[in-house]
Amino acid sequence: MRKTKFIPFVIFLMASIFTLGFATKTNAAEKTYKIGTDLTFAPFEFQNSDGEYIGIDVDLIKQIAKDQDFKVDLRPLGFDSSIQGVQSDQLDGMIAGMSITDERKKTFDFSDPYFDSGIQMAVKNDNKDIKDYKDLKGKTVAAKIGTESATFLEKNKDKYGYDIKQYEAADAMYNALTNGNVEAIFDDYPVLGYAVTNGQPFKLVGDPEKGSSYGFAVKKGENKELLQKFNQGLKDLKKNGSYDKIVSEYISTGSGNSSTASEMKKIEPKKDVYVVSSDSAFAPFEYKDSDGEYKGIDVDLLKRIAELQGFKIDFKFIGFSSAMQALESGQADGMIAGMTITDERKANYDFSDPYFQSGIQLAVAKDNKDIKSYKDLKDKTVGAKVGTESADFLEAHKKEYGYTVKSFDAADQLYDALKVGSIDAMMDDYPVIGYAVKQGQDLKTPIKREVGGEYGFAVKKGQNAELREMFTEGLKELKRTGEYDKIVNQYIGSGSTEKKKDAVDESTITGLLKNNYKSLLDGLWKTIVLALVSFALALVLGVIFGLFRVSPVRGLRTLAGIYIDIIRGIPMMVLAFFIFFGLPGITGIKIPDFAAGIITLTLNASAYIAEIVRGGINAVPVGQMEASRSLGMSYNRTMQKIILPQAVKIMIPSFINQFVISLKDTTIISAIGVVELLQTGKIIVARTTQSSYVYLIIAIMYLILITILTKLANRLDKKVK
Repeated sequence: MRKTKFIPFVIFLMASIFTLGFATKTNAAEKTYKIGTDLTFAPFEFQNSDGEYIGIDVDLIKQIAKDQDFKVDLRPLGFDSSIQGVQSDQLDGMIAGMSITDERKKTFDFSDPYFDSGIQMAVKNDNKDIKDYKDLKGKTVAAKIGTESATFLEKNKDKYGYDIKQYEAADAMYNALTNGNVEAIFDDYPVLGYAVTNGQPFKLVGDPEKGSSYGFAVKKGENKELLQKFNQGLKDLKKNGSYDKIVSEYISTGSGNSSTASEMKKIEPKKDVYVVSSDSAFAPFEYKDSDGEYKGIDVDLLKRIAELQGFKIDFKFIGFSSAMQALESGQADGMIAGMTITDERKANYDFSDPYFQSGIQLAVAKDNKDIKSYKDLKDKTVGAKVGTESADFLEAHKKEYGYTVKSFDAADQLYDALKVGSIDAMMDDYPVIGYAVKQGQDLKTPIKREVGGEYGFAVKKGQNAELREMFTEGLKELKRTGEYDKIVNQYIGSGSTEKKKDAVDESTITGLLKNNYKSLLDGLWKTIVLALVSFALALVLGVIFGLFRVSPVRGLRTLAGIYIDIIRGIPMMVLAFFIFFGLPGITGIKIPDFAAGIITLTLNASAYIAEIVRGGINAVPVGQMEASRSLGMSYNRTMQKIILPQAVKIMIPSFINQFVISLKDTTIISAIGVVELLQTGKIIVARTTQSSYVYLIIAIMYLILITILTKLANRLDKKVK
């Protein structure tokens, strides 16, 4: 009986011991260590295009963790923050290209060195003359200012007989070597190796000059087991060849067949949000879709680059000219709007690498079978937009091919002219034509396009250099991965544009209204608010200056006269530009576009209302003022009780007329980026190319609005009288 009970007990005990041992082993295997690292220190740690952290340090710690059976919770906090994290016990260890020094050994316990840094020489790939330092005699060698490389070159200058050229940044130094301005360069060995791996046409010469060694660190006296696991894992990786494989993936000598992997250089943003100005209607580069969202080649490129580089953008779609002025006045940090890079613009702006090679192209109606080359244009009429590269090209070849040139102010007019047959062919920027084709325009391009200018991302000269560099680096990454071509082909090309399943046909008035009524109503509401608020403020200001204008006090009359002459003497668009772009440059205070529009309309209308008030008061017979004063009434009492009540009845029709004028003047405010009703229409036309229907809808909306408001004002006039 006991024996029978004893056997199950022994089995149970053995199973429990086995289970406990297994659980202990599993728990040990599953132990997770929090490891700090730097944010951007390529090639040791940096983010790839998918937002994942990679690099020599990252790959090493992950492989060691796998080899030694523990888990890593990687914390990319930055070098200084990682040091503080280890010291405050918030991190178990750190790996961030950290040099092992006697001073740091007082605070940290280091692993065995996992990387020996140093400086090294690099020359161009095709250079066969320089094989060691002796070959540098009579040559020019470059290094970055204030670096260990610069110190080394100065120290050995007389010994090897070379000249030294120093640069502030690595990209300038690399360009100097590529362009032949220097014959060799010196830099940190891993940084040079990473540059070679990323496609720089260099090769490393000689052995690196010994520098500091990098080590994995833990807080002094703590996490000894983690340090032991790192050392053992490092030995294992070096023994099985994994270590060399990891390092060679990021660092190449350029002398053999190295990895072709190329990773983007990460730039540290200096602002939380960058304001970027752009055009408001330049399809396919920037335009509003039927949902009211801005999209296009420029928009998609910059948004994706911002994701890759880790910075935020605040787009301001205010039109090309306004975008340039916003950049110039400091209201924008950068600009992207299909902006051609020219020598004249380079004097005021710093450009990124070109992101689009533009060009011009001839287009004809889809059913046209006669025009297949420029020679077929003889005795035909060809259209182009005024002041464009297309217009210049057509003028230059007019005699050669015997056609007549017809110029148009806007793209919608040009495309409509071809549609109705008033011209036989047209010429425009090829991406714009490509987008028009994707939107259903019956066009074809029988002749190969002419090469044009290059588009670039711009910042103000000498400012926001990091933003320009972030764009350039992100652009390189998009081109390398093929994502750039995907974005461009989405808007330009022979393929069909992807449409929503419930997409509405916008080639009809009904379709346009159904897809865009919300945008049109938003634009209408902004127009009404602009008109009402500005006119109410102008009424107060205008009445005050109108009373000043007829005041018996000479100083007040002079002040009112100067104000009215200045405001009426400045065109309203110029006034809007000065308030929105000029004042921030003078005062340093940025004014929102809507507020600037209100101020502009208020000032402009107040000057005319002041004259209406003066005219209304002067229309009251002078004898009434004289009679009132002779009865002993004061000037102010006479104006209040006798003159103004009569003058107001005279002024009301003029006030109504001025209100209608102010309502129409809101269209001018679109020049500074306020998206009122007309600007909304332009944006819709840019996307749909249906100019005739869109402007007809807007004309009817203005007609209805003005008629309703005029009727209401007339009823008010009758009640007052």
